[in-house]
Amino acid sequence: MRAASYVNGVSLQPLLGDTVGSLLDRIAAAHPERPALVVRSQGVRLSYSEFHAQVEQVAAGLLALGLQRGDRVGIWSPNRAEWVVLQFAAPKAGLILVNINPAYRLHELEYALNKVSCRALVLPRRFKASHYLDLLMELAPELNVCAPGALASSRLPALREVILLDEDAAPGTRAWRELAECGNAEAVARLHALEQALGFDDPVNIQFTSGTTGSPKGATLTHHNIVNNGYFIGEAMRLTEQDRLCIPVPFYHCFGMVLGNLACVTHGACMVIPGEGFDAVSTLEAVQEERCTGLHGVPTMFIAELEHPRFKEFDLSSLRTGIMAGSPCPIEVMRRVVGEMHMSEVTIAYGMTETSPVSFQTTLDDPLERRVDSVGRIHPHLEVKLVDEGGRLIPRGTPGELCTRGYSVMLGYWEDEARTREAVDEAGWMHTGDLAVIDDDGYCTIVGRLKDMIIRGGENVYPREIEEFLYTHPKVQDVQVFGVPDARFGEQVCAWVRLREGCQATEAEIQDYCRHHLAYFKVPHYVRFVDSFPMTITGKVQKYLMRDAMAESLANPR
Repeated sequence: MRAASYVNGVSLQPLLGDTVGSLLDRIAAAHPERPALVVRSQGVRLSYSEFHAQVEQVAAGLLALGLQRGDRVGIWSPNRAEWVVLQFAAPKAGLILVNINPAYRLHELEYALNKVSCRALVLPRRFKASHYLDLLMELAPELNVCAPGALASSRLPALREVILLDEDAAPGTRAWRELAECGNAEAVARLHALEQALGFDDPVNIQFTSGTTGSPKGATLTHHNIVNNGYFIGEAMRLTEQDRLCIPVPFYHCFGMVLGNLACVTHGACMVIPGEGFDAVSTLEAVQEERCTGLHGVPTMFIAELEHPRFKEFDLSSLRTGIMAGSPCPIEVMRRVVGEMHMSEVTIAYGMTETSPVSFQTTLDDPLERRVDSVGRIHPHLEVKLVDEGGRLIPRGTPGELCTRGYSVMLGYWEDEARTREAVDEAGWMHTGDLAVIDDDGYCTIVGRLKDMIIRGGENVYPREIEEFLYTHPKVQDVQVFGVPDARFGEQVCAWVRLREGCQATEAEIQDYCRHHLAYFKVPHYVRFVDSFPMTITGKVQKYLMRDAMAESLANPR
């Protein structure tokens, strides 16, 4: 009889008892002159002592504005030096950092800020085609006439402070430099006194993860969750203070924030940020010129780098490690990353936001095939079991739902006890909704999803959220959203739409409607107008038949 599909991460390395603030205090004291942060697009270069000083000044400045322990501070920005500083400053001041996807549009921003009652919001004036301040002004036109710190918006009732990542403030906002200037000696003294009262089980971060039942959920993580996950991720990569990790993945997601920034800081390594958003050439330049030893990315990023016409111009010989995650990696891509990018020690990781995020990771000693056909073995101090539809433990080699328990499991979804209870059972198991197989050697392979989540280029897209939004279109009678295979992104979003009687619409019209309100990766790449959906006898929609039909039509266009 085969062993049960249960694994636990036995480890001689104890869990860390740090808060985010005490971790930085300890690392900065141990490596004061080592490089901590390089942000090439901004010309920022900080040692650990300089980075620590900036974090303390901003943390004290936040308290000087009147923010109280437990208040939520949102950041709606692409990758910038200030993002990293705030990632450490907010928890040092006992505040909860709220990650807001920089691709969010009006509808999503309003929901996120109000769901967690954000008291302060940090944002740049604009980035590329996204005019963040203009969008915020649509929600809070009162900014034009109010004094900084006095915002009282009917649509954003909790928001009081708007901090602009620009040299100069706009009406109703403060500039980032003003925030730092507020962190005087008196405020720093208050900060140090407050830190004594903080515990590592305090909430420190809220990340939104879209729900299959519609509106996004705010996964609430603690110091203990993310500090330890970052530490053991770095351990799997064998990071030291000599390493320099290139991080082109976004900070608003756990990939950038935990697998990147915290993996570095827990080991005294240097965070190297190529730019505000991903660009293949900027990333390759950063690796070459900063002599990076590690590089993170989703498979589509590595493919873009390898396929770039200038790829062979760059000296990437300093690379040895990094993480590829977000979606399955084709073995040929992995071979090229190892061979042509010199990343012989690249690892694969699996997890979810609700588990801080990593539960499984390959190691440097795993053969190449295992780093492609699996997501590795269990992380230290965690448990995983696979269960059948009745919640019973199943034998190894059998697909079942992956459940995780341990230090990494979130506190819950912010002010949503019902959905928290659905996700985390009474025994503390987080039910991921992913279907997996664990083999006799303990390697885990993800084989599918109980939920209909779409993974498009590393971004999680939940059909129900898009469906509920499209129901607001005056011409839409009914809609079903699902993923279809895509060579570049893994999956693309497809919507089958039933129009109201007598109405006509085009694919572009539906896409434009979504584009104004939803993040770009949620906008349906394909829209098809149908008279009906395939259904079971009991009236349940059969999305797998739609997916098969769509894949067939794309493979064999008429």
